[in-house]
Amino acid sequence: MRRFLAGLVAGLVLAAALWTLDDLYRPYRSYSGTVLMEIPPGEQVTAVAQELVAQGVLDHRLPFLVCYAVGRLRRRVKAGEYFFDRPLRPIDVYRKLVNGDIYLHTVVVPEGSDRFDVARIFHERLGLDSSELLRITEQGAAVHDLDPQAPSLEGYLYPDTYRFARGVSPATAVAVMLARFRHVLATKFRDELPPGSKRLHEVITLASLVEKETPDPAERPIISGVFLRRLEKGMALQCDPTVIYAARLDGLPPGPITESELDSDSPYNTYRRAGLPPGPIGNPGEASIRAALDPAAGNALYFVSSNHSGHVFARTLAEHQRNVARYRREVAALRHDDPEKAKENLRSVHRGAGSAAARSGKSAKRLEQKTDHP
Repeated sequence: MRRFLAGLVAGLVLAAALWTLDDLYRPYRSYSGTVLMEIPPGEQVTAVAQELVAQGVLDHRLPFLVCYAVGRLRRRVKAGEYFFDRPLRPIDVYRKLVNGDIYLHTVVVPEGSDRFDVARIFHERLGLDSSELLRITEQGAAVHDLDPQAPSLEGYLYPDTYRFARGVSPATAVAVMLARFRHVLATKFRDELPPGSKRLHEVITLASLVEKETPDPAERPIISGVFLRRLEKGMALQCDPTVIYAARLDGLPPGPITESELDSDSPYNTYRRAGLPPGPIGNPGEASIRAALDPAAGNALYFVSSNHSGHVFARTLAEHQRNVARYRREVAALRHDDPEKAKENLRSVHRGAGSAAARSGKSAKRLEQKTDHP
């Protein structure tokens, strides 16, 4: 009898082992679409297994728990978000969780984004504390080996597509963006922009203006040339994006440029201050940095929106004022025929030297009356 019972128990144990082994290597999926599951720090493995069953990733807890029991002295389940989109074997689910194969969110930082935009993007995509990210980027010490004059990290948060795990700290996100800038600098501009040089500061600052003025790569060297010729002649740049950036630094809400903003004494106001602003006003991409290094030849000193996704360039103030008048007539006609489209065009206009054409009212008229500025 005892021998019979021992054989029965051994048979049951063997059957259970074979069932567990078979289940361990059988792909399973009972959910539709995808599952993004978060494991909080310190979560008990039994609760993790139960949640995997509830989400339809596992059929039973036992195979997963057996794997964990066997390997727990060497490997533990790691906290984080995990993405499931296809049938997986319990052994593969276990490996995914102990290897920490966490889900990485895509974060796109467009070219020309300033650090305020960067803070907003990371807050929207990952829930980061935007005020903390702004605090970190407010000081330029982290890049003073590259640019001793940098007033902040503006200009050095390289615009690119990044992948981060949820829960990444603002400091880590900033460090990754700065590392990307250093890599681009070392691989693309090693000989032209030596670290620690005044030239690097000037080129990145100019590139940020160019980036803000036009989304068209073909126009960037032309606009760079306009700005450099104005600098050589001692003319104010009169670049609207610098005025907008000054307002952002003062915490003003976004909107059309006002008379008071044009009259502000900010060092970033290139209507009142000659030369380049103290530092970049955004984070330029490779094409704009290249445009700042290799401006197009020519003699244009002014440009204004063509109202057709581009700009019209002029050599003289008189020629520029004719372009301004043409632009205003087209805007007026568009407002009459299609008010909504006119609003959209005005929102998307990139305005530059001579950008008074993109405004209406008192401030635009006052600027047009000047003879030494566009």
